[in-house]
Amino acid sequence: MSVIATLFLLSPPSPAQNAAYKAPRTADGKPNLSGIWQALNTANWDIQGHAAAAGPMPQLGAIGAIPPGLGVVAGEEIPYLPAAAAKKKQNLANRFTIDPEVKCYLPGVPRATYMPYPFQIVQSDDTILFSYEYASAVRTVNMKKATPAPIDSWMGWSNGHWEGETLVIDVTGLNDKTWFDRAGNFHSDALHVVERYTPRSSDTLSYEALIEDPKVFSRPWKMSMILYRHEEPNAQLLEFKCVEFVEELMYGHLRKKGS
Repeated sequence: MSVIATLFLLSPPSPAQNAAYKAPRTADGKPNLSGIWQALNTANWDIQGHAAAAGPMPQLGAIGAIPPGLGVVAGEEIPYLPAAAAKKKQNLANRFTIDPEVKCYLPGVPRATYMPYPFQIVQSDDTILFSYEYASAVRTVNMKKATPAPIDSWMGWSNGHWEGETLVIDVTGLNDKTWFDRAGNFHSDALHVVERYTPRSSDTLSYEALIEDPKVFSRPWKMSMILYRHEEPNAQLLEFKCVEFVEELMYGHLRKKGS
């Protein structure tokens, strides 16, 4: 058994796991998590607790400011190895130019979950589709026999199973090109993420992500948050295809000209 799985088994149950709430069922009797969800926090700016701060351009005033946040990391500590801690500081100093989000790269897991955009879960017996508004990112969770990742990719390879009310997703095959947030928290290509989605009411999910990466961190660590269902009558994912917004930044005079 891996270290990351052992840590989950030894961890005390969360309040959501102790709750009596049972989600509506799909035709095959599994909890139905289908819907449009969104995190209402500032983890995309910094997964650790942080104060409000000025943004990259003083000309934007408060529009580009960094909102304060309480943080979503258990114990507030990210256990970086010494060399990785130094790289994190370099990332932070250059975050406004080298954060993958600046260039509209796919966000990876778990960052896709808590970006300030909604995402949709669509369930079937054998697969679960996650569709994200940001950059039209998608991933498919294999709910049959677990299979290894065929290749590293931005959104990784997801194998899922049910533990009672909880959807557990084991994510591997993630490349090293994504960050956890705009503060420069990062990982290597050895990243392994185990996610847990637990219904806690009809309109909320408890989300946990256990992070393991022996190249960057001295031990596994966890982040957690609440996800909220969109209940507007016309709730839907809209297009946020941001590639066209960064063409000038990335290509300058070589960018595609408008018609």
